[in-house]
Amino acid sequence: MKHHPARGRPEARRMGNAAMVVTMLLSLCVLTYIKARYCSTPFPKAAEELEVVEVDEDYDSTRYKMSGPIGEEDFDPSRPTCYNTSKRSERCAAVGDIRVDGNHSAIYINPLDKEWKTKPYARRHDPVAMDDVREFTLVPFGGANHTVVPPLCTRNHSVPAFLFSSGGFAGNLYHDYTDVLVPLFTSTHHFGGEVQFLLSGIKDWWLDKFTPLFRQLSRYDVIDVDNDQEVHCFPRIFIGATFHRAMGIDPARSPGGVTVADFKHLLRRTFRLERAVASRTGAPRRDKPRLLIISRKSSRRFLNERAMAHAAALAKFDVRIAEPDNHTDMPNFARLVNSADVMMGVHGAGLTNMVFLPSRAVLIQVVPFGGLEWLTRVTFKDPANDMDVNYMEYNVSLDESSLRDLYPRDHFYLKHPYDVHKKGWDAIKTVYLDKQNVRLNLAKFTNTLEQARNFLPSP
Repeated sequence: MKHHPARGRPEARRMGNAAMVVTMLLSLCVLTYIKARYCSTPFPKAAEELEVVEVDEDYDSTRYKMSGPIGEEDFDPSRPTCYNTSKRSERCAAVGDIRVDGNHSAIYINPLDKEWKTKPYARRHDPVAMDDVREFTLVPFGGANHTVVPPLCTRNHSVPAFLFSSGGFAGNLYHDYTDVLVPLFTSTHHFGGEVQFLLSGIKDWWLDKFTPLFRQLSRYDVIDVDNDQEVHCFPRIFIGATFHRAMGIDPARSPGGVTVADFKHLLRRTFRLERAVASRTGAPRRDKPRLLIISRKSSRRFLNERAMAHAAALAKFDVRIAEPDNHTDMPNFARLVNSADVMMGVHGAGLTNMVFLPSRAVLIQVVPFGGLEWLTRVTFKDPANDMDVNYMEYNVSLDESSLRDLYPRDHFYLKHPYDVHKKGWDAIKTVYLDKQNVRLNLAKFTNTLEQARNFLPSP
């Protein structure tokens, strides 16, 4: 019997191609499941953006690293005027004849290769946030651009300008620090105060709240660039702060190698915080550690807050309950947080106040029911480690959640939270954050406090 190789090869090729197609389809299905199951994002953006919070894949140390004397940047003419410092942040930098007409959102620069547009807020991956950030146009003039007539200077400055925005999600304390304040510190501390801040999107109460911090970074009053009628002229300008990670700083990428610890030292000076280190016996003149419970009025409330305070007192904690909001006196509240050895609250912006805790204090984040551990890790667990704060989680069971009163036990929301995650951030927020309150099991709560006490350093 003769062998016919010509007939066998096409058949083999067809079988090989079919196998390859099946393999690709299976791989796609697996990747789709993993993405939906584990990579939902806490922000209104596609799931794959979650990785941006932890790893800036676009970062190139040879391109973005600061060089030269402290406070100086390498103005490489081959580098664009505006460039990404991460997926979350863009920086524009120029030197020369710079005229800022903020009232018309225009910055005239000579020399400049072409017109650029930028929004100075470190959340450029998020269109919802960026919709609320004013755009500025960098306009070239002089030389080949002789047809552009820039406005005359009405106020001259000898120091560099730094333009940033408090638009976007600023006003929420977590975003104040993550999107604005930590990136601002990272990007400007090396000027030693010799920098003029130009702030866009000013809310008066917000500026009043953080002015003490701005005064630590700049010797000059903040200029409301949107509403100022002057044409401010500078020898150099920087637009947009650099983001590293949520409430975090990468020392290898920051001028002078500063860390979050340096940022906390700045806060200590700003608000005159006395306690540097927490203690198992509390502050001087006390014989017990202080527990600060962060209270909430709307969603994610403690339904048995008074009972919790009583149980904590029986466990020999000095208990304080506080509810910060946009009108809270920041210096006084910072000192209250600094007096605490343990701070506890349900996941939310109020936990951002951990920036004022003394070193080696304990943060207990109460995680609502609904498979939200990934969210609580990115927002507070990872930053706590950078801030030298001991981190603990109290995971709310269904029996401790108000959701059990809203839905029957076999309801889809209660039985399959990770399937709800596949529907996106709006579904997660609506079901597990906006509609949920918690009633902690007091025995479990007391046991958690004892574990927290063991984390505290002995006097």
